[in-house]
Amino acid sequence: MQVLALYGSPRLGGNSSILLDAVIRGVERSGGVVERARLAELNINPCIACGGCDLTGECVIIDDMTNLYDRIIEIDRIVVASPIYFYGITAQTKAFVDRCQALWSRKRLLKEAGRWALNTQRKGYFVSVGATKGSRVFEGAGLTMKYAFDAMDMAYGGEFLVKSVEGIGEMEKSVKTMADAERFGMTIMNDM
Repeated sequence: MQVLALYGSPRLGGNSSILLDAVIRGVERSGGVVERARLAELNINPCIACGGCDLTGECVIIDDMTNLYDRIIEIDRIVVASPIYFYGITAQTKAFVDRCQALWSRKRLLKEAGRWALNTQRKGYFVSVGATKGSRVFEGAGLTMKYAFDAMDMAYGGEFLVKSVEGIGEMEKSVKTMADAERFGMTIMNDM
């Protein structure tokens, strides 16, 4: 099974990237093939709310998101990793999510034409690291990602969230959490 892993952190080698790498190891140990993309390295412009996708199901903006649409439509598993910035996902991840409006419109148009069928095998997963200890630190980001995966026509498969991790590279120091993240990656492959 192919898995698309999207790194949403603007920082190379940051804690959320380290955590996503552990999840990917679990996916690969279970026979998955992972395609990686770092959102900060892609040219993804923000949604301009023009309504063009309402008519066609396709975004009028031509940039790196154009190629991602095809991958999102084809693939059965997506894992998005983002650190928490002010109780939400990063700007790079949010730009990606907002541009999924075109996929939401595509899904609606296919439903209206009677050409859409629910595929419960397609699932999206959220991986995140937050520096604070707050009980609601992931609440906003998690809700955003649940709706994003719905727009991508994917069921929400689950999340792997770690709080109270702040220093660069600190994530690697938690051997138990890294092992748990790898096991989470393995469950992604067995989640039918």
